[in-house]
Parts: sequence; C-alpha cells; structure tokens
Amino acid sequence: MKKIIATILSIIIALFPGVIAGENSRRFVSIPYGELSNANASENAKAVYSYICSTYKHKILTGQQESTWVGGPDYEMDYIEETTGKLPAIRGLDYHNYDFAGVTRRAKDWWSRGGIVTISWHCGSDFTGHFGDSLHTELDWDAALTKGTPEYETLIAGMDRAAVALKELDEAGVPVLWRPFHELDGNWFWWSRGGPRNFVKLWRIMYTRYTDYWALDNLIWVCGYQAKTRTPELWYPGDGYVDIAGADSYFGDGTQALLFSRIKVFIMNRKPICFHENGAIPDMDELQRWSVDWCYFMTWHTEYLVEDKWNTKEHLNDVYNSEYAITLDELPAFIG
Repeated sequence: MKKIIATILSIIIALFPGVIAGENSRRFVSIPYGELSNANASENAKAVYSYICSTYKHKILTGQQESTWVGGPDYEMDYIEETTGKLPAIRGLDYHNYDFAGVTRRAKDWWSRGGIVTISWHCGSDFTGHFGDSLHTELDWDAALTKGTPEYETLIAGMDRAAVALKELDEAGVPVLWRPFHELDGNWFWWSRGGPRNFVKLWRIMYTRYTDYWALDNLIWVCGYQAKTRTPELWYPGDGYVDIAGADSYFGDGTQALLFSRIKVFIMNRKPICFHENGAIPDMDELQRWSVDWCYFMTWHTEYLVEDKWNTKEHLNDVYNSEYAITLDELPAFIG
C-alpha cells in the first residue's frame, strides 16, 4: 500500500511539481533539464550547473565537508591529499557559529583554485547560533509564515544574515551549491518540525527573498532529504525552486542504491540527484554496477573521513584515483 501511495504521489509531483501551496511566483514553472530555476542565474553558476548535469550518470564528483576546529580549516583536505595525492572537486562549508567571514574567504579561495563550493547553515530558528540551536529551537509556524506579522519580519531579518554573505560571493563571481534546511524531512532540525506544508512555504519564502529581493544569481539550490525518507514528494518545494535533489545517509555502505532509487522515483530525469552528505564513501565499481547515479558525494568531516569504521585509507585512495571519480585537478575552467 505504501508503494502504491508513493507512486501516486510521484506521478502527481511529476505532472504538477508545484501542488503544495506557498509563494506563488514559480509554482507551475517547468524547467528543462540542464537549466537553472533562476532565469537570471550568473554565467559562472550556469557553467557549474551545466557541467554537473553533463557528468550526471557518467561520473561522480568528489566532495568533502570541512571542519574548522581540528587542525585548522584544511584538516580534511590535507588528509585527503596526503592519502590519495588528490583533492576533492567540491568543498563543503557551513555558516554555523556566525562564520560568515571565514566561509566567504575560504569559498573564494577554493573557487580561485578551480573548485566548486557548497554551503549549508546550521542555525537556530532565528537564524543565529550553531548546530545545537538547529536541534533545540522552535518556530511559531503560523505567525512566522504570515506576511505582516512581527514573527515574519524576524524570520526575514534572520534569513538576510546569510544573504549578505552570499551576495559578497555573488559579486566575486563565486557560484554556490546552496543547501539550506538539509535533512528536511527528518524531525531533529527545527525547520522540519512544522510538517511538509510549512516546510515548503519556508523554502519558497527563502528562495523568493534570495532570488527576487537580493538578486543572488550565483545560487544552485540543493534540496537534501534524509536517509529514511518516506514521502519526499510532500516535502518537495517544486521544480521552480530546486536545481539539485538528493539525500544523505550514515547507515550501511556508501552506495545506497535503495535511497537513490527512492529519490529517483519522483525526481525522475528532471534534476541531477546528489548524495549531499555521507559517512561511508560509495564504492565506485558498485555505483556503476547498479546504476546508482549520484552526481556528487559529500563526506562529512573529522571522524567520518579519518576513522576506519567509516573509510579506510585504502578505500579513500581507490575512490579518489578511480576514473569514475572527478577530483579538483580534473575540473574544467568555469569562468563564464
């Protein structure tokens, strides 16, 4: 019965990707594959997205989330390079703990080295604080999502904290795989506890604010589900608000064929699908054998990279030196 319901929902979303109510500007927009949801996207953002779409189903981009508190911000990058002789194509950063200036500096540097940048944001429901606040704060959903209320104005002011930093990157020509509200259909982060309808409204408010008000034309919007997603269709903001869909997992092996298939059921071939966070890195041979076409993986920081129970040095070396995996040195020039 659950499979039947999921299939019906998938068909509805495929035909009407904006069925869930919210900000209306892009509810029924149909986006051709390979084109960004923002018609005014920067040339550099278009170049990066076009490359991701062209390599999808053919290869996988390597990615690594940074930490900043263990051996400096390059701890993970140094470990990968020392182990494999390579560096990841994508560097993951996080605005948590108000690290707007630091993230901006490191994002500019990674882009100047020819890499791709992805940014997430662990924060409280007022868009301040750190990881703990994302777990332990709440939102008055009805008030916060209603225009004209003080709570709505507070929500917008909070969102704008990151918009300022993202605008600096936009003006510097740095495109960003922007991954807000990740693991969106779990119940551990505040942004998920209002249910799917409120989440979609929240996503669309941010998208509209960042795109139409702030003119953040450097963003590639990544909609990231969690590992045990059941009805992802209900949480989907719509094709007019999303550029890459994906999921993450810290369970089992890294290939995650069933998880990929679950997202593919409703995304089909409209968007690339990413493994936006992972513990164990996928086996490159297994990905190809089972046609698990993640467009990129993003290994989480510290122990998830360096401890053998997640990834051995041998496995890391095999992945980063596989012909199927794209590393920093193999990326094209993206300057548009």
